[in-house]
Amino acid sequence: MTPQLKNLLIMLGAIAVILIIVILLFSGKSSFRRLLSVFLEEEGENSNNFSYKGAPTRGRPAAEPVQKSKSEPTVVMATLIRKSDDRLRIIESTGRERIEDEYYELVFVTRKGHKLKIECSPQAYERVPFNQQGSLTYKRNTLVKFKYYEDTVFN
Repeated sequence: MTPQLKNLLIMLGAIAVILIIVILLFSGKSSFRRLLSVFLEEEGENSNNFSYKGAPTRGRPAAEPVQKSKSEPTVVMATLIRKSDDRLRIIESTGRERIEDEYYELVFVTRKGHKLKIECSPQAYERVPFNQQGSLTYKRNTLVKFKYYEDTVFN
């Protein structure tokens, strides 16, 4: 084996070892990366930005809070500020109409000023009133109920 070939194999082996170390240290679930993110985090303890532990903040504006999603229902005091829907209406040549891909969303603002985007049914979409403060119960960004002074709306 010539010295040049021997040097080439040593270089290729070193490159492979370095790549393996980089992959192990900087993979998504590595403890080294979690430790490194603590030191490189831009937001401090007294920051005005709102986010939950483990929530992704990359790609979002700093002023938009991160809405938590967990399996048990969450209850907050909130006020409805916006309704939005997305429906595909199909009209056939026979005159028959049908709606597909319905999506209804309610946007609430909490007492702390955080916006929550909650998916709901068409009936709840129609019944929840604007500017009425009440107790919002939701589970994983889906409405469970909205209870306010005059009525209770279930999903």
